[in-house]
Amino acid sequence: MSENSKNMPDVADGLAIYEEIVNNVDSNKGNLDQLIFDLRHADSNGQFLCSTARFLAAVDREGYAEYLPQLIESAIEKDREHRYLGQLLKAIWGDDYAERTEELKTTDDLFRRLYKRVFATGTFD
Repeated sequence: MSENSKNMPDVADGLAIYEEIVNNVDSNKGNLDQLIFDLRHADSNGQFLCSTARFLAAVDREGYAEYLPQLIESAIEKDREHRYLGQLLKAIWGDDYAERTEELKTTDDLFRRLYKRVFATGTFD
């Protein structure tokens, strides 16, 4: 458990951890691994994992690139109803992801896994 999350009203609350990340993004980079760990255990349906991934990509996709895979992988596991996963495609891979789908499926395993989960209408060769 991170030092900052100990001071939050409810560590098990995904919203509180998400807010901690968002409100202190500049000062929390050293604690981000722990905050994401906490979030992975607190977020039961992937909502805050997806929101965190979208937020970090919007703030500095390159700077936070090392954290995005663990957020997205956890979101894939938790968002069984696919309520939040679809938003990640555009937020992480850009507005033109649909035009680049075939390329991304062959070059980016994380994209392929997410795309397959969101558009589960068949199999990939």
